[in-house]
Amino acid sequence: MRNTFKTFVLLAGLGGILVLIGGAIGQGTGALIGFLIGVAFVGFSYWNSDKLAIRAARAVPVSEQEMPEYYALVRELTQKANMPMPKLYVTPDEQPNAFATGRNPDHAAVAVTRGILRILDWDELRGVLAHEISHVGNRDILIGSVAAAIATGITLVAQFLQFSAFFGGGRNDDDGNPIALLAMALLAPLAAGLLQMALSRGREFEADRSGARLIDDGEPLARALLKLEAGARNIPMDIDPAHASAFIVNPLSGRRMRFGNLWRTHPATEDRVARLRRGEWRQAW
Repeated sequence: MRNTFKTFVLLAGLGGILVLIGGAIGQGTGALIGFLIGVAFVGFSYWNSDKLAIRAARAVPVSEQEMPEYYALVRELTQKANMPMPKLYVTPDEQPNAFATGRNPDHAAVAVTRGILRILDWDELRGVLAHEISHVGNRDILIGSVAAAIATGITLVAQFLQFSAFFGGGRNDDDGNPIALLAMALLAPLAAGLLQMALSRGREFEADRSGARLIDDGEPLARALLKLEAGARNIPMDIDPAHASAFIVNPLSGRRMRFGNLWRTHPATEDRVARLRRGEWRQAW
């Protein structure tokens, strides 16, 4: 309940920023323009999120004949969760990681990297796949895609605001203050990014909890997360940062960033492991 409430608040905050900066362009029509841009991006993301994520990860489909154990694990978990079987993919990356994508359980895909198949045992991989199946069941993929689409719309409108501030703002009483326009153009994408990352962190905790419940054990996922975090820090992945939040651990962990905690797309792995090992997944949050 708490995570669901936070999700709605953060999504509303993203939408509010988009309407607000649209309003800065024009009192009457600007907010409507901002809203329509948001709707357009959300619609595109809804129908194409799975294709975009699969293409960005360079994932290829695998058959049951090629990887019977992979199929067996996912089939067991989806049957237990009363969900359809997703499409299964493997990426060529040596970094151990995994992600799920798709707008709903009927149009979902799960992908694992070559690296994760090398370092995890089947029990640990089962924990990871339970986490990803939970993302599908919790509609986290759609929520994340909507958030990313709105954030992209905010960035585009903010760029228009910068153009307006430099070349058109403040020329008469009806125009917005160019300094205010420029300030909003710079701050709106920052606020949108922070809200999007907070949303992503909350959904990861929820998927950890749901995944542990699905297999009635938090230890396999806890062990897997520790291995995956170490692998992500030591083995780089060539992935667009816009898609980093889709993975079970941040694939960009090895990159040094200022104010790293502020821009973290995932909860701290130590915190996730501690929650799993304390048995918080057994509790109703």
